[in-house]
Amino acid sequence: MRVVLERSNLLKSLGHVHRVVERRNTIPILSNVLLSADGASLEMKATDLDLEVTEAAPANVEQAGATTVPAHLLYDIVRKLPDGAEVMLKMDESGNAMSVVSGRSSFRLQCLPQADFPALPAGQFSHIFRLESEALHDLIEKTHFAISTEETRYYLNGIYLHTLEVDGALKLRAVATDGHRLARAEIEAPAGSEGMPGIIIPRKTVGELQKLVDDPDVAVTVELSEAKIRFTIGSVVLTSKLIDGTFPDYQRVIPTTNDKELLIDRQNFSAAVDRVSTISSERGRAVKLSIAGGQVTLTVNNPDSGSATEEIPAGYEAEPIEIGFNARYLLDVAAQLSGAEVKFLLADAGSPTIIQDTSDERALYVLMPMRV
Repeated sequence: MRVVLERSNLLKSLGHVHRVVERRNTIPILSNVLLSADGASLEMKATDLDLEVTEAAPANVEQAGATTVPAHLLYDIVRKLPDGAEVMLKMDESGNAMSVVSGRSSFRLQCLPQADFPALPAGQFSHIFRLESEALHDLIEKTHFAISTEETRYYLNGIYLHTLEVDGALKLRAVATDGHRLARAEIEAPAGSEGMPGIIIPRKTVGELQKLVDDPDVAVTVELSEAKIRFTIGSVVLTSKLIDGTFPDYQRVIPTTNDKELLIDRQNFSAAVDRVSTISSERGRAVKLSIAGGQVTLTVNNPDSGSATEEIPAGYEAEPIEIGFNARYLLDVAAQLSGAEVKFLLADAGSPTIIQDTSDERALYVLMPMRV
């Protein structure tokens, strides 16, 4: 193999691919990226056996071939080369090493044979549909923060993606919950998604997708099989195993009878929660909301360091209520909202509360209260 390509093209593709590779691996080949030079491109592939990312970069292929080299090491080398440089990758005669040459810099990396690199077979795809990357980005952005990190309930360690009918229209809906909070977002269901099975996309895959869908002008092709999902975003192909589990019936935890409506300026509220929570301890991040008349009083008490209160104006006409929430969770939700005001639908101090964006009805959040 002997191939020459622009440093910027190589760096961009390696940047997408190398992130999949775990820093510590018990299987040496999983630390490597597979490089395949053919035609007029260099294809790069990395996997952790659950997730596989492939991308091709334009290249001048002088001699076709394939090998695997340490992914993070190659990325770090290319990252430190000067802008505008050309990079030559060439295999030794023995096939046990590859040289990376650019200008006066030369590196020699140990190779492992291409034949040892594992494949992630996708199987038969039953559903294929396309959607704008901006729509996928919104679904992920509005829900990913609520994914559980508790490994015992593994079926909550991802985003639940499914279609359902809402008021006679088919929607593609994303849901994430960790048992304390729930985030739900939806878009019009794209053609081809009808009848798709409900799937759980793992947290690591969601994280990679977030970084890949930052270009709003790119369309994303989504392909589904029983156990895998594949996203094609421009020249990047991401294939992932799905979480093999049943997502709980989240509809049951979304209250339908919360009749106390609170309207509050989003930026004022977020800033006030941030200020008063400064005094809270890591263990108890509770902030108490005392809601009455036209104002909300936020209170935090920390036996070790003191207390804090702040009053902010609000629109509220129901009977007074006192309710506590985790300050971090309130700030996480507020960060997803874009409207000028945030709407709370409350029942009582011990029941789940709904939070909505006044300017976007496609997203909904549920928070469990805390004792304060």
